[in-house]
Amino acid sequence: MSKKKVGQAPGSVIYTGEKSDQKLFIEAFDYNNTKCEVKELHNVEECFTYEEGTITWININGLNHVKAIEQIGEHYELHPLALEDIVNVSQRPKIDDYGDYIFLVLKMLYYDNDEKIVSEQVSFILGNDYVLTFQESEGDVFNEVRERIKQAKGRVRSMPADYLLYVLMDAVVDHYFSVIEVLGNKIEDFETQIFSGHVNDDVSQDIQNLKREILRVRRAIYPLREIVNRIEKTESSLINHKTITYFRDVYDHLIQVSENIDIYREMIWSLMDMYMTTISNKMNEVMKVLTIMASIFIPLTFIAGIYGMNFEYIPELQYKYSYFILWGVMIVLFIGMLFYFKRKKWL
Repeated sequence: MSKKKVGQAPGSVIYTGEKSDQKLFIEAFDYNNTKCEVKELHNVEECFTYEEGTITWININGLNHVKAIEQIGEHYELHPLALEDIVNVSQRPKIDDYGDYIFLVLKMLYYDNDEKIVSEQVSFILGNDYVLTFQESEGDVFNEVRERIKQAKGRVRSMPADYLLYVLMDAVVDHYFSVIEVLGNKIEDFETQIFSGHVNDDVSQDIQNLKREILRVRRAIYPLREIVNRIEKTESSLINHKTITYFRDVYDHLIQVSENIDIYREMIWSLMDMYMTTISNKMNEVMKVLTIMASIFIPLTFIAGIYGMNFEYIPELQYKYSYFILWGVMIVLFIGMLFYFKRKKWL
């Protein structure tokens, strides 16, 4: 729960996001199988007038304009708890059937220009002949839907409002595939780096960031399966039985995305284990070299230590060639140990 809502009464319409300077933008589509009218509305009152015999899609951008959203809610007789969830951008994906309309909350995911994942809340109100969508800011995944409506492509112009809801949800789910494709490419890049040994110093932090992205996607996707499942089993008159078949297709896509997310989660853990194993192997190689060097110099140090003692009577010290013999013994010992380690494949 956002700190802004702590202590507030249930049904308080309080915007919990950070985009407080977002301008209010409203667009409306009025269409049927013979015509389509697209309008950019300049005030909230224009949302309340639309043609009979058409399907109306009104898209509202700018959740920070609480008064405008309350006006829309008053006209369409939306429940205060639904209005509260619309402006609460941290709301978990959900579905509520209020009888005269169905309220849904989804998370729209896409990558921005900086290759950072963007999670934006989208709320849907499905009525008898209208669909309302509420977004925090401009920019969404519905451009193809807009074109299909304008150019009368597919079935959308000849189908009821619940089919429009399906088309919009399908657009959201389709972009999940684009997101997980990017995640899969990132994981493959990390695997290549780790296997090749060309690992950046901050690769562990990059892997952690990728893991957070996957968890973020997972939190957006998993509740959506329950939502679609409830739509399939609903007895609401707002959902046509013919349209349920299309929602099943969305459910199949969600299952596929969920399976990929689970696989990527396992791969992320494997990447971290692989990275730690690589670091450990490098450390072992360093320790092996240091151990071999120490093993070589231990006997040499022993010999040097004996003849470096300050006893007055050490027989070999009086011999004329003692110094050269000692060097010879140490060199032979050094070479012999190198040969032995090489034969054992320790070097």
